[in-house]
Amino acid sequence: MRSIDTREAIIPLGIIVEKRKSNHPWADWTWRPIAAICNPPETEPWNEIVCGEGFTRFHAATLQLVLHRKETEALKLNLMLEKPELYVVLRNSEDLDSDFPYEPHLVTASSFDAQDYTDAGDDIVEKVEMPEPIAAFIQAFVEEHHIEEEFIKRRRDRLNVEEQKFGKSPIFQTHTKH
Repeated sequence: MRSIDTREAIIPLGIIVEKRKSNHPWADWTWRPIAAICNPPETEPWNEIVCGEGFTRFHAATLQLVLHRKETEALKLNLMLEKPELYVVLRNSEDLDSDFPYEPHLVTASSFDAQDYTDAGDDIVEKVEMPEPIAAFIQAFVEEHHIEEEFIKRRRDRLNVEEQKFGKSPIFQTHTKH
């Protein structure tokens, strides 16, 4: 784990992806991230780590988990879960000749960031369990950098119903009590 400066911290995490035989008629295999590991080994991408009947697991890549002090609200919410989560994003590979149709793109501890990637619908976004040392590091980061922001209710603009806009008849008419 290392810090860029006092506002940001970077933690390298190994991304474990599982390739599993599919029962679906249109797909032979399913691919999904299943874990993130601390202190990942220095290996080539897509290093096979275990193979079983109908599945293979790979150390697919080492990605950087970046924590920024402006995102502590999302980190704090994640730490409040019974089991804190990391979110791993797989993106379609640009190398059409590759044996691996996806590339690990991002790991984040922010559900807000993960939601942004699911909205597009092109990526695979999966929750994986957050390792305990990462949760402890994030907790310390949040304690150091989180600033509770006070909610300020915005005042509504007052509508002048007498004023006519755009040369049209008034949209609202005032009712007078008789």
